[in-house]
Amino acid sequence: MEKYKSLHLWMLLPMLLMQLGIYEDYWGDFSDNAWSVHIHYWTGTAWYLYLILQPYYATHGRMALHRTNGIIGMFLAGGVSITALSMLHRDIVTTQRAAADPELFGPFEPWFFYGVAAVEIPMILAFGYAVIMSIIHRKRLEDHAWWLISTVFIIMMPALARGIQNQYVRWYLGDWPEIDIMFPNYVTQVIIIVLVLLAAWKYMKLKHPATWLAVGINVYTCFLEPLGRSVAVQGYLLTILKG
Repeated sequence: MEKYKSLHLWMLLPMLLMQLGIYEDYWGDFSDNAWSVHIHYWTGTAWYLYLILQPYYATHGRMALHRTNGIIGMFLAGGVSITALSMLHRDIVTTQRAAADPELFGPFEPWFFYGVAAVEIPMILAFGYAVIMSIIHRKRLEDHAWWLISTVFIIMMPALARGIQNQYVRWYLGDWPEIDIMFPNYVTQVIIIVLVLLAAWKYMKLKHPATWLAVGINVYTCFLEPLGRSVAVQGYLLTILKG
């Protein structure tokens, strides 16, 4: 585990990117956010903090504390998944608001919010799978660690994309609502995939299944627009999310 000695420091980077990305959307209208938004934000933030603290404890002679916190962390991971799933209905409500008033969200048409739900469901499932695999491989420390590290990149998109979208919309406000709203999403996915591959290269995990799960879910997210425009996908989401 010597090569992971500085991992906790490297994990500060995705934590910073996540916080910068979500800062304006969350703190900019803090008092208007629903209770579910607050719970999801803080469980997600706590998970990122765990992924900074846990490598530190494991590589600095505090394994007993690492194991105890790991049990608590599994509870926290469940909270991240459940709170994310519970918020999906909000995407359907937003599609209905956007359809009723096309000017309300400018370039964000109803298909965009359908697409968000369509990519977030597999994202949440992939996060849960990675956490479960980390539990299964808890006695194989490198596999255990890498499955958990992959979760950072699996769920980074929503926060980072919002930050990049906000800046993009601000720069091109004069062309509202004709701007290509998918461009910042593609930029987001490129950034995340590059980060995944750089981290995997640094820790010699390019061929690890967790690496390819993280890459795969971010490639899948690039199909947000065709998924969101699909009538079949829209019907399925309306059925399961009860818009």
